[in-house]
Amino acid sequence: MSEFWLNIIGYGASICMVLGYLPQAIATIRTRSTDGIAMPTFCMLGLGSILFVLQGFALNNWPLVITNVITTICSVIIFGIKVHNDYFKRK
Repeated sequence: MSEFWLNIIGYGASICMVLGYLPQAIATIRTRSTDGIAMPTFCMLGLGSILFVLQGFALNNWPLVITNVITTICSVIIFGIKVHNDYFKRK
């Protein structure tokens, strides 16, 4: 398969990942509701995004980098909201 088509597939996957993740992130940020989020699973997804960013830089794969920078930023924001809700609102 040519590099052109591989890039098209990569950008398509990036768009799907961001469009799949962003609505949930926006809803969580707006409502501040994190009751349905399991912290261990969410942390593993966030760590996976960070590792994909590193891999993207190593491979010079910009679709991979851009997608996972966006999902990592969303993950950090949601993680902060989750920690606030779980630990500080209980006190």
